[in-house]
Amino acid sequence: MVHFGTGGWRAVIGDEFTRANIQLLARAMSEKMKQEHVEEEGIVIGYDRRFLSKEAVKWACEVFAAQKIRVLFVNRSSPTPLIMFYVEKHQMHYGMMVTASHNPAIYNGFKVFTYGGRDAKEEQTQEIEAYAAKIEASGEKIAWMDYEEARAAGWVKEFNPINEYLDNIIANINMQAIRDRGLHIVLDPMYGVSQIAMKTILSTARCEIDLIHEAHDTLFGRRMPAPSEGALTELCTYVREMECDLGIATDGDADRIGVVDDTGHYLHANDILVLLYYYLLKYKGWRGPAVRNVATTHVLDRMAESFGETCYEVPVGFKHISAKMQETGAIIGGESSGGLTVRGHINGKDGIYAASLLVEMVAVTGKRLSDLAREIGEVYGHSYMEERSYKFTAQRKEELKQLLFEEKQLPEFDEEVERVSYLDGAKVYFKNGGWIIARFSGTEPLLRIFCEMDSREAAAWQCRKFENLLQLQYRPA
Repeated sequence: MVHFGTGGWRAVIGDEFTRANIQLLARAMSEKMKQEHVEEEGIVIGYDRRFLSKEAVKWACEVFAAQKIRVLFVNRSSPTPLIMFYVEKHQMHYGMMVTASHNPAIYNGFKVFTYGGRDAKEEQTQEIEAYAAKIEASGEKIAWMDYEEARAAGWVKEFNPINEYLDNIIANINMQAIRDRGLHIVLDPMYGVSQIAMKTILSTARCEIDLIHEAHDTLFGRRMPAPSEGALTELCTYVREMECDLGIATDGDADRIGVVDDTGHYLHANDILVLLYYYLLKYKGWRGPAVRNVATTHVLDRMAESFGETCYEVPVGFKHISAKMQETGAIIGGESSGGLTVRGHINGKDGIYAASLLVEMVAVTGKRLSDLAREIGEVYGHSYMEERSYKFTAQRKEELKQLLFEEKQLPEFDEEVERVSYLDGAKVYFKNGGWIIARFSGTEPLLRIFCEMDSREAAAWQCRKFENLLQLQYRPA
């Protein structure tokens, strides 16, 4: 069984992430490419450092080769944005990446990218699922060609396009300003794939670079490879003790970013998105809207309005952000989980480019990150995000769906409600500018609640209101 969520197909290794299902996915992709008459151009595939990632690519290559579809195989662990960049630059119709992004280590999966280097849209992933279901139902024995035979026959070409990806970033970043500043930066790849790219870019800019957690560890140090506050305590300590200018972390496949400022304070992904939009508008003189998903800070809305711009809201899933950016000409788009992109770069999130732009911001403005964050807070006010996740059984999920989306039950909030939206989950907008949303994760079996208010206490209080209604018990990680 192959089922796509908001961030590709992700499954537990040995449960649904198996050789048989990977072969099924490759066969379904082959059929889709043939039906669209793009099979002759082939497909590019990369992989990250997760357990079985490289093997999974080879299993997929064997099926594509049997279907006479050539594979460009990036033959070393690589960032997801590299594959997206290659698909866009070389005008390919399809690319794939073996990764489960920031999921726990027991997961792996595939992301599919389409023309323009975009995340596959929902209708496209539904077509892949339909092809897979039809093949499975037919009882077809999926043909495959031994990997070494496929490579010898020319159906698989191993290569590494990292240089053109890095050169593109370097060409779009003010490297001279960074050289002039002489910054001391510590990088935390979280045992993932960003260290070579980040070291190359920052070394070229003459930064002093320290590294932590750069080893290859398929268990990710026994933590989720997500750049959350709880996972970056060592990075915070390192920045403080070594008096670094900033600390930068990326998730397992390097499409998301986490940042620690010069004081050793963790900056939420919302803060990073707001900082970069502010930099593009005020310091670089760009003009254009912003795009965010339903679970991302509304400070972006206030900032956009102050510059005569608009901030657009879309469902969770970066494919919605990139599509809205193209539609509106937005200059930045992002999400509260740490993914963002900027106009003129790839059509998907890229933690390496975002980190590079953040370093440029510090260099060009001549200000410390803590000072820039304070400056924004003084102008646009301070907001606080509370994020909570809850596990459930299959039966419990159906009960929660019934309550939230069929009966549309909501708590009795203390704040006055302006409106309610069911664009993606159940989101309540308060008249005071705050908001709260309950939605099911598209990448893990979790219900998530996000709330943004003017104080941490207020945000936590509103979350408890939802917990009481839904009879949920929050257990902090």
